[in-house]
Amino acid sequence: MTDQQPRGEQQPPTGQPSFNAQPSPGAPPSPGAPRPPAGQEPLNADEILDVVDEHDRVVGQAPRAESYARRLRTRCAFILVRDAEDRIFVHRRTPRKLVFPSHYDMFVGGVVGAGESYDEAALREAEEELGVRGLARPEPLFRFLYETPEHSWWSAVYQVRCTLPVAPQESEIDWYAFLPEEELVRRLDTWPWTPDGLAAYRQLTERRAAGEL
Repeated sequence: MTDQQPRGEQQPPTGQPSFNAQPSPGAPPSPGAPRPPAGQEPLNADEILDVVDEHDRVVGQAPRAESYARRLRTRCAFILVRDAEDRIFVHRRTPRKLVFPSHYDMFVGGVVGAGESYDEAALREAEEELGVRGLARPEPLFRFLYETPEHSWWSAVYQVRCTLPVAPQESEIDWYAFLPEEELVRRLDTWPWTPDGLAAYRQLTERRAAGEL
């Protein structure tokens, strides 16, 4: 990621409303799901992760790509980021992501590395993806087990306020904007969202409505 600041307002991707988008430099204009360019491998395939059981206890370790291929249960951190105006950071993942390429997400975050705590991963991932330093420690909200026929990971959900200028990683994010939550909710059924992020957001809103948060 360079130190170049995002360019000024540009045309948002097809099918998106006209808000003050802040695309990363060179961001593609379409929210489709293209394949990675020939010769380019998905990111972070060799990263070593802790493998955990149904009670979130560490039972081994495996490279990230292997854990996905064998559906080994791992750990992830999800961080909901709001700015000073209470808008939520929303972004589109790059085509080179190992899972859910070119999908939208209302969380930043990622896998918890081997020997790393959820809290450590939450701060590391938030600062890396937002391109900031000195972010406050994300506040833990809840954990849940995300499981599908293809994937399985324990998920720790956090929230944090970011008033720093952001410069997201171009290798991770190819479009981003801070959206009012009402705008985000309107787009839940029309944009392709990461399934785990969508599951985490639905749990967050349900728990909030029930007065648990």
